[in-house]
Amino acid sequence: MKTVVVTEVEFRKASASFEKACAAGWKCIPAPPGEAEVAEAIRRSGATHAVVGVQRYVAALYDALPRGGVLARFGVGHDGVDKQKATAKGILCVNTPGVLDDSVAEYALGLMLAAARHTLEMAAGCRAHQWSPRVGTELLDKRLAVIGCGPIGCRVARAASAGFGMHVVGAEIRDVDEEALRQSFGFARVVKDFSAAVAGAHFVSLHIPNVPQTRHFINRERLSQIPPSAWLINTARGAVVDESALFDALNSGTLSGAALDVFESEPYVPVDPGKDLRSLTNVILTPHVSSATHEACTRMAERALHNIALAEAGNFSEMDLLNPEVLK
Repeated sequence: MKTVVVTEVEFRKASASFEKACAAGWKCIPAPPGEAEVAEAIRRSGATHAVVGVQRYVAALYDALPRGGVLARFGVGHDGVDKQKATAKGILCVNTPGVLDDSVAEYALGLMLAAARHTLEMAAGCRAHQWSPRVGTELLDKRLAVIGCGPIGCRVARAASAGFGMHVVGAEIRDVDEEALRQSFGFARVVKDFSAAVAGAHFVSLHIPNVPQTRHFINRERLSQIPPSAWLINTARGAVVDESALFDALNSGTLSGAALDVFESEPYVPVDPGKDLRSLTNVILTPHVSSATHEACTRMAERALHNIALAEAGNFSEMDLLNPEVLK
């Protein structure tokens, strides 16, 4: 019997998928997301694998899982998983790439629409028995800078250009086939220079991973390069934005607004008590839900379980392995 500990939030998001696995002979055990609790659940149940969410795991989990066990990230970003420590312990780390791209891309566009049409403010007004209509703007012919032209960034570009008639410029540090991106996803052009990408932009949408090189990528200098009338959209990772610098830009009016689904600390805690983003009226904040659709959660659960099944069968080459050096 395959025994898997699953953090409670992720279990609830795709309970039908985990229950289906149980009906097929697996044993899926929900556990609180704290590292000590997950590690204890693994030891108590004798589990050989774990499926975890976005929380950081730095110590006890790697001592609890056996050599050859799978640590599956329920999602794409894996900055909360210590691949080096897992490799030293012989643990296979995987994620679920590709299965949530459309959900995140749709959400990024939804945040742009909400910002352009003042949707949240007017909805709150109606709930408060206030009739306060506001004039918004169309997305048609507006300029969108997509920072990071990976799978999600490309889907945002395609929806924005083909669906809303936006002018999309991509920024990507890697060498890419610009013509292919233009033909398949509607980019007008792709550049390596951030300032060139955001010049004249009405919206700047972030789609870069959280790695040491991208920590606080959006800093004071880069914020100063974004037009004051633009909105910053972040559905990537909170740590790629310097939240203190962002607060100052929003508070001073050097940036029109920001729509954020991810934060350096989650649940959100201001990096500076005097710079609470929740106190600003030109900010939309949501609790890291861009990938939280029934469809994407089902696909993430199935992909995580599929990776575990591949490991059990020894088909390591077919896994979404994040630390292939562990095989050595």
